[in-house]
This record gives sequence, structure tokens and C-alpha cells, in this order.
Amino acid sequence: MRAIGVVTAARSEYGIYKPLLRKLRARPDADLRLFVTGMHLAPEYGQTVRQIEADGFPIAERIEALLASDAPGGIAASMGLGTIGFAQAFARRRPDILVVLGDRFEMHAAALAALPFKLPVAHIHGGEVTEGAIDDALRHSLTKLAHLHFVAAEVYARRVVQLGEEPWRVTVSGAPALDDVAAVSRPSPAQLEARIGLPLEPAPLLVTFHPVTLEYERTEWHVGELLAALDAAELPVVFTRPNADTQGRTVARLIEAFARTRPWAVLAGDLGTEAYFGLMECAAAMVGNSSSGLIEAPSFKLPVVNIGTRQRGRHRAANVIDVGYGRAEVIDGIRRATRPDFRTVELRQLTNPFDRGGAAEIIAERLLSAPLGDELVKKRFYDLPPVEDGPCDRAA
Repeated sequence: MRAIGVVTAARSEYGIYKPLLRKLRARPDADLRLFVTGMHLAPEYGQTVRQIEADGFPIAERIEALLASDAPGGIAASMGLGTIGFAQAFARRRPDILVVLGDRFEMHAAALAALPFKLPVAHIHGGEVTEGAIDDALRHSLTKLAHLHFVAAEVYARRVVQLGEEPWRVTVSGAPALDDVAAVSRPSPAQLEARIGLPLEPAPLLVTFHPVTLEYERTEWHVGELLAALDAAELPVVFTRPNADTQGRTVARLIEAFARTRPWAVLAGDLGTEAYFGLMECAAAMVGNSSSGLIEAPSFKLPVVNIGTRQRGRHRAANVIDVGYGRAEVIDGIRRATRPDFRTVELRQLTNPFDRGGAAEIIAERLLSAPLGDELVKKRFYDLPPVEDGPCDRAA
């Protein structure tokens, strides 16, 4: 039996993991161990560790990694706190292989702590680009700390190899969250209305806006322009809560104040995968800067107004309308996205570029069959073929 450790720090990435967690829990040759940290343990973010407990997944360790401050110094200190916590956790409960996902600083802390233990790391959703966030640097750093890579598309596989990773370490699995699009039962409209406290007719805008961490000084302006655009759109709005990033509390504070004074706007609590997918199915459009607009939304043929630079660089489908931060651009994007023929005509034949089918099974099989020991842990830098007269050659 192989001990598979999985790091989860937030409700959003836990939903992405769930198909994989179910596969691993069902395998007789897998000893699944969850390392729970970050927003899951914070009352401010709903203490979503309780959902993990309710789902019955085994929690090996709880690692505190969030300080009260969301200023740059507070985030940096949280990264250090997380590294210490994971080092102590691995000393107590070292798995045979550790799974991390995406680009959050808690994931980076876990992978960094794993390094002295010679603990192999498997990384999901590497090779992607988000130019407006510190997540971009964290993701590529995770690639260099990891020993196995599960990417959502061929373009991302090429980028991971470009970073010097040996091709045999890279598997194009697709996005595991998409395994649940067809498999998970959604609440009925009446159940969903009761859950969020807002009628679904007319169809609402689903708004998920996170801080743009490389532009955190402008957070209040970013959110102010978004809220002004929503006021002008004259559609009901369901907000989801922002992540614990630099200035995340500023985003939450402004949204909460907005929703308190508009009867047609609500800030939803922890929705979970089922209710979130239910909202994606019935929403008029999605507005904000979440990766779910690029990865999951195409499966619902859901129009997305993607604001600003946070997701700049990611591969995207035809459902995404890119706009700037200004209210006029956001209003125009919402009008284009909610035009009836955009969804029914232009997106009618849309397929999700990240859905290869059965991503969780692909990942689980590789985690349980990959050779452990020096063959996996000792990495060689993979050089691409030389390019004549490249920019570095000219500079020299």
C-alpha cells in the first residue's frame, strides 16, 4: 500500500481534488492522507475543514498557515509559518508521495518543506500562466520542486518541459474538476434559491473576483469599478468570497458593504462543488477573474467576462470575453455576454479544451505506479535543442 499525501488549502481547490480523492479512497493499494491548511481552518472563511470531515476523507494533519494580516508582510510571514508547520507534519506523518495543486502559497510551503525529506511531489495544473498574480511565480517554482506533473493541456506540457523537466515526468491528464461536471448531482432551482437567498429568475450574474496580487495597491479601485458596473447592469448578482491573498479582506469588505444595500445582490457562503456547478448552469454569465471561468465554465457553455490581468496568459475558449478594469469596459462585456445569441448560437458547439475525460483515474494510476526512490527524486535538467542566434546569443 502506498501512502498518498494530498495538500488542500481552500474550498476552490478541494472541489478540483474531489474526483481524485474518491478514486484514491476506493483503491485498496492507496493509503490516502489529507494535509489540511490555509482557509479550511479559518472561521473567517467558513471553516470548510468541516466539509472535508463530512465527506469522510481521512485528515492526517491540520497545519495552521494563515496570519490575521493580508498585507504583503503578513502573506510572506504566512508562507514561512506554513513551511514550518509542514516540516513538523512530515516528520510525524511522512507519506510516500505528496500531491499539490495549482499556485497558492500554502502549496509552495508544503513542497518546499518536502524537499529535505526527499519526499516526491506530484503537481497538478502546472505550466499555466497568470501574469497578474504572484501565483505565476509560485506555480513555476512548484514545477521545479515537483517530480511528477499532471497538466491540463498539451500547451502546458510543453511549457513544463521548457522549464527543464524530463518529458517522462509529464502527463497530460486534463483538468480533474471536469470529471464532476457530469457526475455530480446539482441542487434543484428551488433548493439553490433557498441556499443563496435570491430568486434565480431573472438569471443572476455569478461574480468571483480575487485580488490581483501584482497590482494590490489598486485593489479598492478595481473593486469599485466592478461594483459600479454591476449597479449599471441591472441584473441580480451572486458573489462568492475572495481568496486569502494580499488585500483579500479589502475585496470582501467592499463586496459585503455593496450586498448589504442591494436586495438583488448576495454574498454566498461556502457553496461546495454541487451548488457552485448549479449556479454555473443557471447563471446569465460569470464575471470576475477566477480560473474557474476559464477551466470549468466552458463545460456549461457559460459566458465569462474576464476582468483585468489576473488570468492573462492562460489558454481560453470562446466563452471568455476579456475586458479591462474600467467600469465602461466591464459593462460592455456584461452586455455582450448576456446577449441571447452569444450563448445559444456562438457557444452552441463549444467544447472544453481541458476536458480529456477521466483525469482523476489517469492521475491516480500514475501516482500509484510511478517508481519511488532515487529514480524519481533525483532530477536531471532536460535541455531543449539549441536555437541558433537566439536572443541570449545576440546579447552575448
